[in-house]
Amino acid sequence: MKTNLLEVVMGGVVLVVFTFCVIFAYSTSQWQPSKGYEVIAKFSRVDGVMRGSDVRLSGVKVGTIKDIHLDPTTYLAVVQMTLEPHVSLPKDSSAEIASEGLLGGKFLALVPGGEDDIIPPGGEIMHTQAAVSLESLIGKFIFNAQEKKDESVQ
Repeated sequence: MKTNLLEVVMGGVVLVVFTFCVIFAYSTSQWQPSKGYEVIAKFSRVDGVMRGSDVRLSGVKVGTIKDIHLDPTTYLAVVQMTLEPHVSLPKDSSAEIASEGLLGGKFLALVPGGEDDIIPPGGEIMHTQAAVSLESLIGKFIFNAQEKKDESVQ
């Protein structure tokens, strides 16, 4: 009888700890249902960003990436994002994929334009800058260094 009681008590403790962990994870996740309006942007490369990544304006989070898919006709990556309702982007705004640091994650950065007309809900950001590949930059640097070395030998 003591063994059964001990097992029941241990099971209860495990359930309490599990419940605490779930509540803690939910409260610190900063998850909120998406409110606001959606816009899209088309990129040639979207390396490092994914659904749920931040959309920032002047370093402040103003939205999240809702979906990323491939346009079958242009073969461009279409990024669908949800922006907060108080954010009004001019039509000549641009979007670029930026990095949080050398080894940090990537996010979508918005750069507002100066036009008076704004992008309507469901509209498109026309000016985009794709992600810069660190691997290709290192490859170009090494290739250029090798070319200069070969030229100096001749």
